[in-house]
Amino acid sequence: MSLPEIINHQDFLLSVDTSKEPVVVDALPGTHVWPLFLDAENGVWVLRVKFKPGTTLPKHFHTGVVHFYTLSGMWYYLEYPDQPQTAGCYLYEPGGSIHTFHCPEESGGADGFMVVHGSNINFDADGNFVNIMDAGWIEQMVAAAAKSQDIRPRYIKPGDGARYSVDRPTGLR
Repeated sequence: MSLPEIINHQDFLLSVDTSKEPVVVDALPGTHVWPLFLDAENGVWVLRVKFKPGTTLPKHFHTGVVHFYTLSGMWYYLEYPDQPQTAGCYLYEPGGSIHTFHCPEESGGADGFMVVHGSNINFDADGNFVNIMDAGWIEQMVAAAAKSQDIRPRYIKPGDGARYSVDRPTGLR
C-alpha cells in the first residue's frame, strides 16, 4: 500500500494556544471562554472554559453528544451532586441528556475543555424555554463579548480551506 494522494494540503498546522490567546471574560455570566473551533454548518463547537465559583448554567437538553474534560477545579450537575467532576475527569454526555451545570463556591472554580455536537436547548428554573445555544450562537456571543473587551479571539473555522478567525503576525500562529 502506498501513501494516499494529498487531498487537503497544509502549509502550517492549525493550532490555538490558550496560554497566548486572549480569553473572552464573562462570555456568559460566570464563564471565561477561549473558542477553539466553531463550525456552525456542522453544529460542532469546541471550547476551553473557566467557570467562576458559584456559577450555575441553565438547565439544558443536548441534541447531540458532548465530551467534557475537566482540567482543574470541581463542578457537578445539580441532578447528580454525588458525582462531582474534578481535575482529570472525562465525561461523556449522550444526546438527549438533560442537566444543570453547577460550580460550587467552595470549588474555587473549574477549568474544562469541551467538544459539543448539536445544540443545547436551555430552560429556566420553571422549565420554560429560554434559548438555543449552538455553534453559530456561540460564535455570535463570543464576537459580541470580545468586541466589548476590545479583543479579537482566534479560533479555527473549518470548511473548504480551513482557516483562523483572525490573522496574526508570522510566528504567533
